[in-house]
Amino acid sequence: MMLNAEFDVLAQAATKNNTSDLVSDYDKAIETMVHTRLTGAFPDFEFLGEESYTYGQKLSDKPTFIVDPVDGTINFTRGFPNFGISMALAIDKYPVVGMVYSPGHGNLWTAIENHGAFLTRELFVARKKLTDPLENQDPKRLIAIEWGNERKGFNWALRTDVHNKLLTDEEEGGKMILSCRSSGSAALDFCYVAAGMFDAFWEGGVWCWDIAAGWLMVKEAGGIVASANPGDWHPSLEGRCYFPVRAAKHEEQKAVVEELWAVMGDRKFVYKDKKKPDDGMVSAAETA
Repeated sequence: MMLNAEFDVLAQAATKNNTSDLVSDYDKAIETMVHTRLTGAFPDFEFLGEESYTYGQKLSDKPTFIVDPVDGTINFTRGFPNFGISMALAIDKYPVVGMVYSPGHGNLWTAIENHGAFLTRELFVARKKLTDPLENQDPKRLIAIEWGNERKGFNWALRTDVHNKLLTDEEEGGKMILSCRSSGSAALDFCYVAAGMFDAFWEGGVWCWDIAAGWLMVKEAGGIVASANPGDWHPSLEGRCYFPVRAAKHEEQKAVVEELWAVMGDRKFVYKDKKKPDDGMVSAAETA
């Protein structure tokens, strides 16, 4: 459905001022299909999806399916293959099963609590277990950062200032990491961290349906998930600020987090519920 929808989006985009209504139809159709199948098989489980979410809805301790039907919406509308569906099962507000499927790449990312995380490529039969320690790689880090469409205000100033410092030579007061990447999908950014493709992903503004499955991928691959905001080593699934770091010795993971937190100083992201009327805040989730 997702791949067929992508071609339909591209074909119709030429005759529309924008594709937002069309994409919304596909988002809703995919989520409805997933909701029908999951709740039909598990009628006592709760469901939290991006398209059916309502203002004030929160995770409970009950078994809950958390679903983003299309993560990477801009990529989806442009025919860029970095998009996918993210699904997780959470119990006690923590993901215990996760799946991210990227049909454009033919990649299926899966994880089960205490049973590891895996990548299965459609062109190959074998699964690859996600373990690749940080200390075995280039000492300069490859960091994922997304942009969203909140292009003004404090959060934007913080995001761009940190990005600039990360890319600036140390002689100019920067941190001189290897580089930054913006893939356009928070769900896949988490998976790329789990696989060691990215060393870390610094993000504020996305929602639990974007990252629940990827969170479990990172943890099961030996990584950690801190908050993007300084001082919080144990963010909640609904905290909207995340900083996953790939597998490494704990002291090395801690050093990566603390180095970036030092760049932020006492500044922190602040996000509100996008469903609230007159909120004025637009999250990265709305473009990713």
